[in-house]
Amino acid sequence: MTSLRLSAHHKILGMPKVTPSRDSDPPKTSIRRNEAGYALVALIALMTVMTLLAMAAAPRIAQQAQREREQEAIFRGEQVAEAIRLYYNASLRTGRTRGDTALPTDMDQLIEGIQLPGRTKKLQILRASAARDPLSSKGEWVFIRPHSPEMTDFVQDLMLYTKNTPPTTRDRDLAQDQQLMAPILTSVTGLAPTRGSSGLSSSSSGPFIGVSSSSTREAIITYYGIDKHDHWVFTPLFR
Repeated sequence: MTSLRLSAHHKILGMPKVTPSRDSDPPKTSIRRNEAGYALVALIALMTVMTLLAMAAAPRIAQQAQREREQEAIFRGEQVAEAIRLYYNASLRTGRTRGDTALPTDMDQLIEGIQLPGRTKKLQILRASAARDPLSSKGEWVFIRPHSPEMTDFVQDLMLYTKNTPPTTRDRDLAQDQQLMAPILTSVTGLAPTRGSSGLSSSSSGPFIGVSSSSTREAIITYYGIDKHDHWVFTPLFR
């Protein structure tokens, strides 16, 4: 009733109707701009936090990736070593002389397989993927020759790992020629590494008794206590 009376009173007196002023309320455009500004600040803060977390996790991710490559390299390298053993034994059965002449001279011989008596097809002894080194950029294994300085260094490292116990092989055929292809050291006391500063002797040709990586990086995991990639030698002589 009061509002009706006031309205009628205004009409009688000819006074304009007074409505409450809204000049004190902020414009809607200004509110939206403020909200957008807060959202942008929050997004920048979130992106900063995510960047810091990614930077902190990057070394661990890289380390884990290298660890997995090293595990794969050991797995493949030991497959190559087993293939060399099978190739050597097959060579002896086909009438080849013992020692270096019964060893393979290139990786293709291992991939192609060995010919066994009574079989028309060759027996596969090495997968093509195992013939690739996952630690090196080129993906090629370095061949380790019998009597080489690299083999001598590896024997020395093994004897340090086994506390001067000469490493042996379970293969009887290789055991007979082990001393010829990789002389077993009687003691490692006072011996200095023979590996040259130029790296592995991969340029020489001829039969090989093992493989190694061309990567010179420090290893995350160790192989018989050895913590450098190019010092790992995968050979059937000591397995």
